[in-house]
Amino acid sequence: MSIHRTGTGAVLAVVVAAAFAACGSRSDVGDAPPRGPVSAPVRSPDSHPAAARGAAPSHSRPRIVFLGDSLTAGLGLATSEAYPALIQHRLDAAGLDYEVVNAGVSGDTSAGGLARLDWALDGDVRILVVALGGNDALRALPAGQLKQNLATIIERAQARGITVVLAGMEAPPNFGRDYIVAFHQVYPELASRYHVVFVPFLLQGVAGSDALNQRDGIHPTAQGARILADTVWAALQPLAKGQKRSGS
Repeated sequence: MSIHRTGTGAVLAVVVAAAFAACGSRSDVGDAPPRGPVSAPVRSPDSHPAAARGAAPSHSRPRIVFLGDSLTAGLGLATSEAYPALIQHRLDAAGLDYEVVNAGVSGDTSAGGLARLDWALDGDVRILVVALGGNDALRALPAGQLKQNLATIIERAQARGITVVLAGMEAPPNFGRDYIVAFHQVYPELASRYHVVFVPFLLQGVAGSDALNQRDGIHPTAQGARILADTVWAALQPLAKGQKRSGS
């Protein structure tokens, strides 16, 4: 899907442009200290001492891990309002016995996510949701670097038998058409290459909306986070149900 053709791609480009235009000169998706995970079930790596505070690890339930940046961590929201926490509630309501781990760290790039992957995959992880790239885009990091980092994350997860969901992101318009297109193409190309479940745009329906974003124009409000949860849940629910039916 090209972001310059008519239809969904063109609409998406306009929405993303509006969202990032509202960001002003901010250069980072998350510039506050990292926040803890939804259930704090795992220890943090030394490089992210604040990333996981709370209870000791519990390995009693299979896990769904959300590897992301401040959009996943829920910057500016209560821990219970971040979209991974909302996914936990939906899993519980559906009788799907998984433990959600919010491995979102504010300010993380795809390289940062890769660096802490082993920590994030601690325990009986069945599904990994990869939601990285926003900070790569805002810093204009090379699209090839983003692609390699995400590819390595996917490969290492699949080597452990973990099902991967890849959530796409878009680049802001001020870096030029070539960069925007190169960045956009990373996600569908990886989804096709590795046959992973693909969420084309994590912020679909939220980006560019004053009502659904905090004052920084980047991070969703609690209402916006509920829409993110809707978007991710549509892709995640069939996987969670399928694994339970298969007994894996």
